[in-house]
Amino acid sequence: MTSQQKNLIKATVPILKEHGVLLTTYFYKRMFEHNPELKHVFNMGNQHNGKQQTALAMAVLAYAEHIENPEVLLPVLDHIGQKHTSLSVRPEHYHIVGKHLLASIAEVLGEAATPELLKAWEVAYFQLAELMSGHESSLYTQQVQKEGGWSGWRPFLVKNKVVESTEITSFYLYPADQGQVADFIPGQYLSVRLFLPELNLLQPRQYSISSAPNGQYYRISVKREPGIQETPEGMISNHLHQNIQIGDLIDVSAPAGNFFLKDHPGPVVFISGGVGQTPLLSMLENLIKSGQRQGTWIHGCRDKSVHAFKENVEKWAAEYPLIQKHIFYNTIGSEIDVENHYEGWVDLTKLGKDIHTDQTAYYVCGPAPFIEKQYKDLVNIGVNKNSIFFEEFGPQTLQLS
Repeated sequence: MTSQQKNLIKATVPILKEHGVLLTTYFYKRMFEHNPELKHVFNMGNQHNGKQQTALAMAVLAYAEHIENPEVLLPVLDHIGQKHTSLSVRPEHYHIVGKHLLASIAEVLGEAATPELLKAWEVAYFQLAELMSGHESSLYTQQVQKEGGWSGWRPFLVKNKVVESTEITSFYLYPADQGQVADFIPGQYLSVRLFLPELNLLQPRQYSISSAPNGQYYRISVKREPGIQETPEGMISNHLHQNIQIGDLIDVSAPAGNFFLKDHPGPVVFISGGVGQTPLLSMLENLIKSGQRQGTWIHGCRDKSVHAFKENVEKWAAEYPLIQKHIFYNTIGSEIDVENHYEGWVDLTKLGKDIHTDQTAYYVCGPAPFIEKQYKDLVNIGVNKNSIFFEEFGPQTLQLS
């Protein structure tokens, strides 16, 4: 890119800050009208609730702000690239997206979209597309080079279905071809793809692998979204709970994601809200198998009835002295052991200084407001921001620094 083109891109930053979501909303509407086949690739639930439009607007803004040195965005680009490989996004998709994004810029900005500005954004977009495609190509290569690895979609057999709470059910997935299961890093996720007759679409969703690597199967634990069965964001979870039975086949992508248990020697604190515990369960189980590091499990949910994996964590805490647990319920019953159960939202100030050392790493997962609160509370008690790792389910919209 020329210096003049970079200046033109940077000049659009104020517009993107004010009207970015309007632009991306228009873009998606335009793209799906002209290329409806992409509805099978994109999560239409995130289109319906607006999260995808917001996430894309934030990504475009960040790229414009850092056009002089886009390499600083590599952690964000890796997060997006991991998601893309789990959805089998390929280089040809970037050309379709680019065509409609540039057309949307021209149509939304009108006379302000000069030929020079559009050319600058064309160069900028395809520079980014080349960067992303190259990174994703290396991710695909890593996937297929693993023992038992693959890329794209692979049929898996549901061999077991276990109700974990009134909201969460686990599905045990085995390769239908009876081949090997690729290893993964605790904390990573799978994409699953189902056909929804209600939408006449194939629809993908990401679910964390909720068990440690075992070489035989993957386990996903899915929260059934109540009251939104008629909206795209609730259809897959309800379809899994209601219609998928033992013996059924579902399409599965290779494990992906960059939220995983890091290789560091110090203690680990896991902080989860609701179904956000699923990637942390995989991490905790793997931590226990290593038998070398102290772990603290902090989990919050509404009440005992929705508390999935309660017995598992209690068993681990009883059997392994290095594991401690603290449970928060919005509504607490008289039968609850008050020594390690608390009423209300997860409140780290109730746990004292035991969870904070300079060597401790913190992993946080749950709804966006939950993550934001725990992140701020950790910083307030003196935790280094570089020691806090978090995963936001769905498109990335949180900006914590």
